Amino acid sequence: MKTEFTETELNLALNFMNQIPFNQHIGLEVHKFDADVAIFKINMRKELVGNWLQGILHGGVIASALDVAGGTAALVGAYKQRLDLPQEERAKSLAKLGTIDMRVDYLRPGKGKEFFASASILRIGSKVAVTRMEFKNEEDELIAVGTGTYMCG
Repeated sequence: MKTEFTETELNLALNFMNQIPFNQHIGLEVHKFDADVAIFKINMRKELVGNWLQGILHGGVIASALDVAGGTAALVGAYKQRLDLPQEERAKSLAKLGTIDMRVDYLRPGKGKEFFASASILRIGSKVAVTRMEFKNEEDELIAVGTGTYMCG
């Protein structure tokens, strides 16, 4: 039985998230990615400001980044559960990935120059994964947290 990802499989998962046009639009890029962690980065730009008086990041951008991080954690977790299946069957599970529900708690204003969204799996079954997400700035200040439920099989 297979127990590890190949480089090709990691790239498939990563490319899946990178191909989403909205992720490209907000400038979401991979900061760190392997079989155990996915961290996405957004650089502050004037187009992403939600409160122009304070110059803070729009809450929708924060929620989107958390959703991508949570979805990626769910995708990788689901993929890990199917490592004993042929690669083609595992890849088909990518097409079923989708957000069922997500909650975001905004803890402080989105002030900073760089922001990082990460996620970990709380629970995963054969069809649904639940993740916990964090959104921080370059000073490691926790700006928002989230919980996401994802269809993954």
